[in-house]
Amino acid sequence: MKRVITYGTFDLLHYGHINLLRRAKALGDYLIVALSTDEFNWNSKHKKTYFSYEERKQLLEAIRYVDLVIPEKSWDQKKSDMKEYHIDTFVMGDDWKGKFDFLKDEGVNVVYLPRTPEISSSKIKHDLYDANEVSESQLSHDDLNTNPQ
Repeated sequence: MKRVITYGTFDLLHYGHINLLRRAKALGDYLIVALSTDEFNWNSKHKKTYFSYEERKQLLEAIRYVDLVIPEKSWDQKKSDMKEYHIDTFVMGDDWKGKFDFLKDEGVNVVYLPRTPEISSSKIKHDLYDANEVSESQLSHDDLNTNPQ
């Protein structure tokens, strides 16, 4: 069985994430996603997620390409994960190109997949912020007439 692993935050899950997971799974038989914990995101990456670790984990576990979700607690765990989970292929988006080549020394194939260019969590946040600046809707569900008579 060929095992593949990828790492990430996977906040504001979108079709770019799904593309990455689909292509990663196609490289093997079993896909492990190491999901950054809230503490790791805040302390090491200096970013706050919208969804908690447990919520993001539930979302990932519902995706057919994902076989196992494990916590990513530090940058250092990658080497030990390769051994513990018997990884054949390590996958990341090409925005990380070259950053994890040291894992080749662990006998792991390192693959950097092209990102889906038109989408990212940062773009979603930016677009939503801009949209809310222009016009914040004042309507609630109670204000809408949904009866087509």
